[in-house]
Amino acid sequence: MAYVITDTCTKDNHCIESCPVNCIHPTPEEPGYEEATQLYIHPTECIDCGACVPVCPTNSIYVLEELPADQAHFAEKNAAYYA
Repeated sequence: MAYVITDTCTKDNHCIESCPVNCIHPTPEEPGYEEATQLYIHPTECIDCGACVPVCPTNSIYVLEELPADQAHFAEKNAAYYA
């Protein structure tokens, strides 16, 4: 997993629009979008390009290795969304 989205995500969708491989879900067109509390990055489809990071207005996207210790559980939460 290259990047992780945390709970400060406001689902503004800029990251979805910037992702060249469409690995951030749910999208507004998908079922469950309205109920989702945040967006999630697919741990194996992410190509580690970093395009999502600068467009996130809430700084909710972290490189896995730079994820603060108190937010480490979000790596599992992102992966679990796709399980």
